[in-house]
Amino acid sequence: MPTELWRAPAARGPVRGTVRVPGSKSITNRALVLACLSDGPGVVRNALSARDSEVMAQGLRSLGHEIDWSGDVVSVTPSSGSEVGSVTVHCGQAGTVMRFLPAAAALARGAITFDADMSARTRPMSPVLQALRDLGVSVDASAGLPFTLHAQGRLPGGVVTLDASASSQFVSGLLLSAASADSEVRIEHRSASGAQVPSLPHIEMTCRMLAAHGVGVQWDRDGAGAMWTVQPQRMTPHDWEVEPDASNALPFIAAAAVTGGEVTVRGLGRSALQPLADVVAVLEQFECAVERTEEGLRVTGPGRLAAVDVDLSAIAETAVTFAAMCAYASGPSRLRGVAHIRGHETDRVAAIISVLRAVGCGADYDDDSDTLTINPGPLRAATLDSFDDHRMATAAAILGLGAEGVNVADIAVTAKTMPGFAEMWGELVVGEGR
Repeated sequence: MPTELWRAPAARGPVRGTVRVPGSKSITNRALVLACLSDGPGVVRNALSARDSEVMAQGLRSLGHEIDWSGDVVSVTPSSGSEVGSVTVHCGQAGTVMRFLPAAAALARGAITFDADMSARTRPMSPVLQALRDLGVSVDASAGLPFTLHAQGRLPGGVVTLDASASSQFVSGLLLSAASADSEVRIEHRSASGAQVPSLPHIEMTCRMLAAHGVGVQWDRDGAGAMWTVQPQRMTPHDWEVEPDASNALPFIAAAAVTGGEVTVRGLGRSALQPLADVVAVLEQFECAVERTEEGLRVTGPGRLAAVDVDLSAIAETAVTFAAMCAYASGPSRLRGVAHIRGHETDRVAAIISVLRAVGCGADYDDDSDTLTINPGPLRAATLDSFDDHRMATAAAILGLGAEGVNVADIAVTAKTMPGFAEMWGELVVGEGR
């Protein structure tokens, strides 16, 4: 555990305030890739300026594209079939980079090596690498990072059958570049266990963003299976206005929810691409009051959160935040459909169990039913690891609301998607800096 500790502020009463969070990471990184694959310049406004998006931008520059980042506005000039020589794309810890860029990299020319932070090298990648081979791309690798792609300036196309039950990003990464292939690309999900693709709203986001660039995706569903078909077609330029990040907003909403307070997130009231309705549905099961106003999304916490029994397979990024909220509920809660978060920045199931137990809660996971059960208990002081994971760090901050003396290791890891989180949190919770 890192030695640098941050003292999470305990709430002195109901937390009330208004916050503005940066643009969505998911939308920003998709928009950057799509802008680089379009046949003309594009602009991405309100882009997230954080480590994940910065490594995406640098990766795209390595592939020959021109990216001018000024404040929260990114101007993109795509370059088709650039000769890049031998280059390395460093993915940091960003799943979107390691899974979205390899297919796009095939459209450049050169020996392109993908690598990542040591802790990210274990993240599932073999379905992506085999899919690239199935589409006619030469890849040197065993099962994951690092690997080298020998790009010939083209993506031949073809049929891919893969198990995407570990991550929807496997599918999104192929869809983003599929229209640039020489022939039809057909992607079929099949799982021997019958497991479905998690986080389907994120694939829907990818398809809707492709549609804005003039690209049609045929999506056929068959029980636990699914198939996506894309024909070769022109990708027209599109200027994007990125929505506030709902996943980054959720910890601030949680602060109101667990303290009986009220928080408004500016600009989030009318989300067009993110699965906000799914998030709201869970908040309402906790018995929070949720309003969409002209200013944004307003959430008011009850006297005490209700216990919940919810399936989070569609909204994986929320799992550890909701788990932290369950520590304040009136009884045992069950979070289902969370197995795939074991392959995120860390094994988030094991990590959240560890921190919940450290602060005095009961927490267990059942593999057979894919259910995380959380039993609230009187919260106590503890030093909590962030596990080099931004979501775990913000979950620890939520647990710190209810107990004096909760310290969090390496709060700076939140810069992965939300620079300045600690300062924003302190200002909201105890008015620091006012």
